[in-house]
Amino acid sequence: MTNGSRVTMTGMRNAALLLAALLSLASPVHAEWVERVVDGIMGTRISVNLWADNATAGNALIDAVMDDMRRIDLAMSTYRKDSEVSKVNERAAREEMVVTPELFDLLTKALEFSRMTEGAFDITYASVGYLYDFRHNVRPTDKQIHDALPGINYRHVILDPRKRTVHFTQAGVRIDLGGIGKGHAVDSAIALLQSRGVAHALVTAGGDSRIIGDRFGQPWIIGIRHPDRKDEVIARIPLEDAAMSTSGDYERYFDEKGVRYHHIIDPKTGDSARKVRSATVIGPNATTTDGLSKTAFVLGAEKAIEIYNRLEDIDAVIVKPDGTVLYTQGLEAPK
Repeated sequence: MTNGSRVTMTGMRNAALLLAALLSLASPVHAEWVERVVDGIMGTRISVNLWADNATAGNALIDAVMDDMRRIDLAMSTYRKDSEVSKVNERAAREEMVVTPELFDLLTKALEFSRMTEGAFDITYASVGYLYDFRHNVRPTDKQIHDALPGINYRHVILDPRKRTVHFTQAGVRIDLGGIGKGHAVDSAIALLQSRGVAHALVTAGGDSRIIGDRFGQPWIIGIRHPDRKDEVIARIPLEDAAMSTSGDYERYFDEKGVRYHHIIDPKTGDSARKVRSATVIGPNATTTDGLSKTAFVLGAEKAIEIYNRLEDIDAVIVKPDGTVLYTQGLEAPK
């Protein structure tokens, strides 16, 4: 081998080493799971767990999710007088109100769920629901419910897609997106993460969760808690690329003289719906599962299961007041 050949080979080795060094700088040092839990956004606990190139990148993504959650809370909270939903409640009975595309789309979905569930899901429950204060054990009197009950009817909400307006057909109507809003916020967070290239993540807001991908060859395992014993689960569900929502009479409630008053209101009575203890719905997105999980309390377990079985990509687990657990056709009861 000539001296010129040796110089050439040495140069090639040096170039290869330099290329490897540059590639190592361009690649993440080590990818990892990054997780954070924040209390108080949308009145609940928000949890994000995602796979990122590194902790710095992961935390920046979680910051963006939390900012988006706060944005939605500012727009849709009925506890804020300056929120878009509060302004709708204040003015929509007097005039047609132009609303943001996001709110209009969510109202459209809410009315679709109302028709699908034969009125069991109804955002106008707030016409009576606002009279309850579960933190201070306050419930409306029978007379107050009687006087406010005519305001509950999803048909009172008129949407005009051409003008993107909402109008209430009578005074006394109020809406509350608590039965669908957290699911929407979770879906919005998932869309944000997907737009930034995240392929594996779990986002949870209260009882609403949605998953991107798996845990690298293993499904995510989501537990369904026992209605009375919060540290005990009645079932564990393996999930990938799916959403799951659980609603229970143990979330916001108080007991009075042996009767439980909780936040899921029966649109027909204005009283808490008591036909089931908890309902878990699994589906393609959290907006859908959030909305559908409330309906079993109003319809009863058997009727709700019948509706869920008719819907594509929907499964459910329902706990009845006597402790009996019912499943949709797509799920097998645990042995």
